[in-house]
Amino acid sequence: MEGGMTRSLLSAPLRTAAGLVAPALLVALWQWNSGGALGSVAIAPPSALLTAGRELVADGTLGAGVAATLARALTGFGIGAALGFLTGVAMALSSAVNRVLGPLLQALRQVPMLGWMPLIALWFGTGEGSELIVVCVASFFPTLLSTHSGLRQVESRYLEVGRIYGLDTGQRFALVQLPAALPFVLTGLNQALAFAWIATIASEILLGTGAGLGVTMQQAQMQQRLDMMLVAVIVTAFLGFAINQILLHLRRGLLRWQPDNR
Repeated sequence: MEGGMTRSLLSAPLRTAAGLVAPALLVALWQWNSGGALGSVAIAPPSALLTAGRELVADGTLGAGVAATLARALTGFGIGAALGFLTGVAMALSSAVNRVLGPLLQALRQVPMLGWMPLIALWFGTGEGSELIVVCVASFFPTLLSTHSGLRQVESRYLEVGRIYGLDTGQRFALVQLPAALPFVLTGLNQALAFAWIATIASEILLGTGAGLGVTMQQAQMQQRLDMMLVAVIVTAFLGFAINQILLHLRRGLLRWQPDNR
């Protein structure tokens, strides 16, 4: 076991280094091409991005945009995922609820998120409220589907064991069904968070007013500041990756009883 742990610790820096190869090659190609035929107008060189980044930090635009986007994404994700989880539980545990809500929700989820934005803007206007609704809807359906699917796939023998031990309905759900469905639920939450992040940036670009990374991208486009636009894109990608990694670590901790998560 010690040998396996040692190999794992030694391989971690190698995996990190391997993961940096592609970004390093991309930056090198980027710098080389920015001075080529397309020129710095079409492709801003990395050096220009450093200047634009310092400018955005100095005037507070970047900090305000990051704070607003994170707050919007996490709030919408929390509300949408909570509603999706509760609806999925109700549909999984009650056949009547499933018959009533199932067809409607299956039909509604076929509409792409971009298809909802004009309707939401017409009903609620543009601004913070509409953006939050968009993020909630984006988070709702992945969580709903994974929760419903996970609970419905719990093996009957586990439920029978709960009955043998005299567990009531609430205890069987908390001690048997939910732990068995947890891998499905967490997978759905991971997908919901990714959709929430995408929906946040899209809603800021199309509906947004005030601060936000999407708003910064839109303003940079109007000003023809490619360097500022790319800074906002890079910060968006980094934050999305960081949030996803945090959720993956939480998943491993909650599912540490599974062999693949130890």
